Amino acid sequence: MDPVEREKALQDRLERIDALERELKARESAKKQVPLRLSATLWNELAAWAEDDFRSVNGQIEYILTEAVRRRRGRREQQ
Repeated sequence: MDPVEREKALQDRLERIDALERELKARESAKKQVPLRLSATLWNELAAWAEDDFRSVNGQIEYILTEAVRRRRGRREQQ
């Protein structure tokens, strides 16, 4: 394989790798929809908290769950 063909083959390979990386990132960043039933009292508390933090209720729930998972991971790593 001459140098020009080799360069073209390497470039094609890099483009395929880039495409796969973009697809993987898109899959990882895609958000899942989860139906959730909450009491009116809990909803109102979350709505007030979200408003205090300038978030939507959905954003607040996501924030709370993310923090809970981070704390849980931290405890497991310490054990």
